[in-house]
Amino acid sequence: MLLLSCTNVSRGYDATPLFEDVEFEVHAGERVGFVGPNGAGKTTLLRILAGLDEPDSGKVTLHAGARLGILQQVAEFPNGHTLFEEAKSAFDELLATQREFERVAEELATSTDETQHKQLSATFDRLTELLRHHDAFELDHKVEGVLAGLGFKARDLARDANTFSGGQQRRLLLAKVLLAAPDVMLLDEPSNHLDIDTTRWLENYLAQQPEGMLVVSHDRYFLDKVTNKTFELHQRKITSYPGSFKQYVRLRDEKYERELKEFTTQQEYIDKQEEFIRRAHYGQLAKQAQSRVKALDRMDRLDKPTKVSGPHIAFSEVARSGDTVFHTEDLTKRYGEKKLFENLSFDLPRGKRLGIMGANGCGKTTLLRILLGEEEATSGLVQRGHLVFPGYLDQHLAILDPEKTVMRAVWPDDDPQHTEQKMRDLLGSFGLHGEIVEHTIKSLSGGERSRAALAKLTVNGANLLILDEPTNHLDIWACDSLEQALKEYEGTCIVVSHDRYFLNRVADLMIVFADGTTEVVYGNYDTYELLRNAREQADKASGGRKPPESDKGNTRAPTTSDAKTAKAKRKFPYRKVPDLEADIANTEKKIATLEAALQTADVYKDATRLRDTMADLDKSKDALARLYQHWEEAVELNG
Repeated sequence: MLLLSCTNVSRGYDATPLFEDVEFEVHAGERVGFVGPNGAGKTTLLRILAGLDEPDSGKVTLHAGARLGILQQVAEFPNGHTLFEEAKSAFDELLATQREFERVAEELATSTDETQHKQLSATFDRLTELLRHHDAFELDHKVEGVLAGLGFKARDLARDANTFSGGQQRRLLLAKVLLAAPDVMLLDEPSNHLDIDTTRWLENYLAQQPEGMLVVSHDRYFLDKVTNKTFELHQRKITSYPGSFKQYVRLRDEKYERELKEFTTQQEYIDKQEEFIRRAHYGQLAKQAQSRVKALDRMDRLDKPTKVSGPHIAFSEVARSGDTVFHTEDLTKRYGEKKLFENLSFDLPRGKRLGIMGANGCGKTTLLRILLGEEEATSGLVQRGHLVFPGYLDQHLAILDPEKTVMRAVWPDDDPQHTEQKMRDLLGSFGLHGEIVEHTIKSLSGGERSRAALAKLTVNGANLLILDEPTNHLDIWACDSLEQALKEYEGTCIVVSHDRYFLNRVADLMIVFADGTTEVVYGNYDTYELLRNAREQADKASGGRKPPESDKGNTRAPTTSDAKTAKAKRKFPYRKVPDLEADIANTEKKIATLEAALQTADVYKDATRLRDTMADLDKSKDALARLYQHWEEAVELNG
């Protein structure tokens, strides 16, 4: 069902158009991701759709009496309203209907006039059906469920709404939009201020809703989980793509390549015709030349296609370090009675990328400081490899002097070998060109400062990059550029990040801080999700019994979630649990051996050996995933 349409909508400021003649439709069940470069006008368009701003031209139409709701950016709550009361106010229209229902019920009970009784009875039936359709008799339960999902505790329900922090108040605004369930939801950065568990809850909640929605977000993993369609705002126009965010990326790139090929083919044809016309504009072929001139004049010429792209980022060559960059054994850190982590053991091979993820205050930065030798562990061993030169990028980009120009802030101290042209070339490799290199650091945007800081690490010759939340100031396309640059980087990398999409594309192994524990995962974020889901299912089915651990003590391998009930039919043949656990341990050792082989130079000198080693590694990982599925089934059904 068509809910919302946008026809020839244009909007600009200071005679500069943000978008022109924009047209699109939103139907029931369409969860649309709305993407585009910063400053393209996404938020402005959402405000126009919500009636909070007026277009310069064009029309926005809500169809079939559809209701529209927008996630407000600024919270304004009446004095004295509790959290629960303010959240429940999302049902004001329904509550008014409920009061009307109660009034009609009272009149119906005392009515003696037959005609009036029939009218009241019909109204009573209509209101009953309406209230039942909207689950109006379960409103309190709905409110409590959504507030709990968004991270509020039972003790918070009676607190004054105005006493919560800014982030909590924005979560309350989000709760009101979700509870109101308008036919069209406009959500601008709905996952801001949410921790990972709350974001997961929101993803699942939105993906199950029947309403139409437009979602603006920089969280690509969130978009991929929630959306089934994407609008891209680029060069003042909107292009629609079906499917999730990953499908959008694939289709966008395919469309660009196809259009570029069509443009190139047409240009080659035009060049040939123009060359013929130049050579044959007189003599016997003059008539043919004139005919081709007319044909070219009638031709619809294609514009050269463009696509949204991030700045070019490229790290320079680095000195080779030892094969093992860090070796840790039973690493533990406590502050008094507070335990941050304990018995953490892992190896970081040269050339690998380690992702670290966890809530604020869990100990991620402390772990970095211990690895860098800036803080002592309570117990355990940390060994740094040979010829490891770390470069640390903190969240606040303290590596840069805010008062200096970009050129001088990045320029290495006391290094006469660097020239201004070398520095311009280096900065250009991070998308910092022209006059911007003479601007002061403090005048740059967050994304520009981040790229300048990365350039500073490169010029200092770091072969171990330690990056704390490097995507915080970057838009979607700048993140993509950084991810590609890190994958091509010859050194080793440690990244602390909450960006799950980034970790998926970059991480070879991860350390996850969760529920007071640390876990080493040999894979990316999706690997961790498979493991987490499988563990949850196995815990439910086996009464809290845990999956087997490898010989590292805190490392786990990928698995998938396929929990069955006790009476379920077996998917795998009967095997004893200890036998499966032994196979899991052996397969993990084999994977570790193969990964170690890929860290040696010899394997890359033999193309056949390299291909066979990588194929064997993929096969072993697949076998390990099946073993974990088999193990889950055995734990549940062998009883």
